[in-house]
Amino acid sequence: MVRGRAEQTEVDRQVPAEAIARMRDAGLFRIMQPAAYGGYEYGFEGLVDAVAAVAAGCGSSGWVFGLGIVHQWLMAAFPKQAQDEYWSEPDVIAFGSYPPVGKAIAVDGGYRLSGLWGFTSGCDHAQWLVLGGMVPSPTGDQPPKPAFFLLPISDVQLDDNWFTMGLAGTGSKNTVASDVFVPAHRVVLVSDLLAGTTPGAKVHNNPLYRQSMLSVLPFVLVAPLLGIAEGALADFLDMAKVRTTRGAVAGGNNRMAEFATIQSRVAEATGAIDAARLLIQQALDRALAAAEIGRQADFDLRLRNRLSQSFSARLLVQAVDALFQATGGQAIFTSKPIQRAWRDIHAGAMHVSLTWDAVSTMYGQYALGLDPKGQY
Repeated sequence: MVRGRAEQTEVDRQVPAEAIARMRDAGLFRIMQPAAYGGYEYGFEGLVDAVAAVAAGCGSSGWVFGLGIVHQWLMAAFPKQAQDEYWSEPDVIAFGSYPPVGKAIAVDGGYRLSGLWGFTSGCDHAQWLVLGGMVPSPTGDQPPKPAFFLLPISDVQLDDNWFTMGLAGTGSKNTVASDVFVPAHRVVLVSDLLAGTTPGAKVHNNPLYRQSMLSVLPFVLVAPLLGIAEGALADFLDMAKVRTTRGAVAGGNNRMAEFATIQSRVAEATGAIDAARLLIQQALDRALAAAEIGRQADFDLRLRNRLSQSFSARLLVQAVDALFQATGGQAIFTSKPIQRAWRDIHAGAMHVSLTWDAVSTMYGQYALGLDPKGQY
């Protein structure tokens, strides 16, 4: 369904409401939801497979779909009172924007939050939002700490600034909050998320909810890239098997499949996709095993997984680049899925959590005994 509507999704700049409804009715947003609230408690492997399948048809739909799933996992990190409040309405979903740009003022019972957040993917379909901000020290003698705030969508305004060359259908608009009250039970510290020691981790008896956030959560951004690359390869094979070249002056009427360069591009893309899948699976296995024995905060694991996230994205971009550059002039028409895959995968790989220059230098600093600068 999303494949057939991919071009219109770009024009509309948001995933069709019908697609979200179909995902919800099929129970797909329950993949990582706690069993106590009607979910299946599947791990990140299930998320990757489901999201990649959708993104193979439409990158924007897969991107939004994955974030809708993973926020059910993130909700399980909040205190139980917040979870009860959130899941009081069945099949609710949340989206968010994590940079701690929000300014919070402590008041009786919670905080007053104000700020402007960019890139709030899927916000048109959200009932709740998770927004990053700084929590002031209770005594005022310590620097503020980054935290996530949970707000109902009715507490914010959406600023439609989403006019982009890639992932145009994600509707990743700006979010504005002006002096909004957020109860204390709807706040979780980022430090607890990184350590896997959140209030919610004590509520659910499953190591899935004790995993360090950045060891696993960025794979929700890699998953649609995986699907985009797999979809591009399938489209390329379908095209190359039957297409004959035209030739500007000479060389026309040759079967495209018989060119050695085309055969090589197919092999390169296939190898890059397979390697990315192996990296993803290895990292997810590593993170879950560590959570099961209480080592989810291990620096080596967290930085190694950050490297796997960024490098797998790099491999998937390489796969689509290899195919797109071999397609010829037919690839540049907006009706052709491969040009959308090329734009979408480059847009997704530019996410701050996946950017190779930032993540690779951070890991290199750690491996060389220096203090790593970045998010891990």
